[in-house]
Amino acid sequence: MSPALESVLAKAGLQVTPDEFLSLVADAAKKLAPPHPDPASYFPPDQRDALVEVGLDLSPHRVSDDQGRARTVVAHAVLRDSALTVAEAARQLGVDTSRIRHRLGVGRLVGWKDRGSWRLPAWQFAGGGVLPGLEAVLAAVPADQPALVVAGFMTTEQEDLLVDGKPTTPREWLLAGGEPRRVTAPAAQLGTPA
Repeated sequence: MSPALESVLAKAGLQVTPDEFLSLVADAAKKLAPPHPDPASYFPPDQRDALVEVGLDLSPHRVSDDQGRARTVVAHAVLRDSALTVAEAARQLGVDTSRIRHRLGVGRLVGWKDRGSWRLPAWQFAGGGVLPGLEAVLAAVPADQPALVVAGFMTTEQEDLLVDGKPTTPREWLLAGGEPRRVTAPAAQLGTPA
C-alpha cells in the first residue's frame, strides 16, 4: 500500500490501515453515490416537466460534481473511523454501557447505527467527559439532521465565534468556556435553506 497514504492516516491520528481506510471510502461512496447518473430517466415526460418546473435539477451527472462528492465521501469515512463504540464511550465517561444507550435514546449524545451497533462521533467527547454545553446544542439541532451534518457544523469555523480574536469551531468555542446559546441558535437552523 502507498507509504503516502500511511503517512496521511498517521498524521490525522486515524487508527486504521490503508486497506481498511480505502474500504471505508468505498463503502461511503456506495452509500452516497447516486443510484443512476441520469435521474430524469426515472420519470415519464409529464412528471419530468412538473419536477423541473418546481425547481428540481434532473440533469445528468457532471464530472464537476465529483470533487464535492469526494470530499463528502472522505468526511463520512473519517467520521465513521474516528467514532467510538458504545463500550469505548462508556469507558471514556466511566459509566455503564446502558447509560450511553440511554443518553443516545434521549438525545444527550448523538450517534448512528452501523451494522447493528451504535457509533458515536468523537467530536462530542472531551477528556473524560462530554463536550461542555453538548446537551443544549443537541437539543437545538433539528431531529432530521444526520450525524455528518452535525459533525460538519461542530467542526467548522464560524465567523461569529471568536476565541482570542480568531474564528473558531463550535466545539472549540464550547471547550474554551463559551456560552452554549451562541452555538444553539445556529445549530437550530441546520438544514434550513439560507
